[in-house]
Amino acid sequence: MTSHRIALCTWSDPAYVDPEPREAAALLRARGHRADVVVWHEEVDWSSYELVVIRSTWDYFDRLQEFLAWVDRVDVESRIINPPNVIRWNVHKGYLAELGAAGVPVLPMLVLPQGAVDVAARIVATGWGRVVVKPAVDGGARQAALGEAGSETLVAHAERIAGVGDVVVQPYASGIEQEEVSLFLFDGEVSHAVRKVPASGDYRVQAHHGGSEEPHVVTEAELATARAALALAPAGVVYARVDLVEHEGVPTVMELELIEPDLFLRADDRALERFVDCVEGQLPRA
Repeated sequence: MTSHRIALCTWSDPAYVDPEPREAAALLRARGHRADVVVWHEEVDWSSYELVVIRSTWDYFDRLQEFLAWVDRVDVESRIINPPNVIRWNVHKGYLAELGAAGVPVLPMLVLPQGAVDVAARIVATGWGRVVVKPAVDGGARQAALGEAGSETLVAHAERIAGVGDVVVQPYASGIEQEEVSLFLFDGEVSHAVRKVPASGDYRVQAHHGGSEEPHVVTEAELATARAALALAPAGVVYARVDLVEHEGVPTVMELELIEPDLFLRADDRALERFVDCVEGQLPRA
């Protein structure tokens, strides 16, 4: 077997060290490769790697232009997955409008551009009642806020976001109080799925907001929605997470995570192996 050199990229926050890249690197080494876990923004000779895998680069939205330039540079010096065309398409939540226009079930959305005026009037004009406001470029529900469309607090939050970037406004999908389902696909095939449940009284399902998860058996309807969404993404998607919530009786796309998703490899005994198989499938042939 030919040995290859692979980088799995993460962030540098000491408060949370993501175990997934380290576990994947360990298995790749066990299979005879040279695999390193590398902080994406450090000085690295990327040309020394045959494949660079974006994993937990969870600070990229705070340094977006630097990150996008890094993605382009690495793809010249090596090969990066997911590729730059996928990253650029997925980085702004406006892609959800594209999915919706093509018939994929998504929540309605209003995108307010950076510097937008009449923010309050535009949010109220949607007629949605309770809404979620968040940056168009963000992750982990860090700056998401839930409230009545016309509330001063919510409008002020939207105006703060609009001061530095685009704003996404969506009607609140109450189904998320019961669960959000995430499907994980490697090379287009479902590896595993999880059901995520928010803490009591919350709507955010992320673990750092108190959410929990358990394995989930994918339904035909969920799979159909996930495949329809991925079919509209640019070519070259290697790994994907599709987040769904039940809305008006239909599995509805909340997010299509194609950059640095938590893959919940801990949720399935063979998920790590399947992910590493997927990575090996992207390596150059001898």
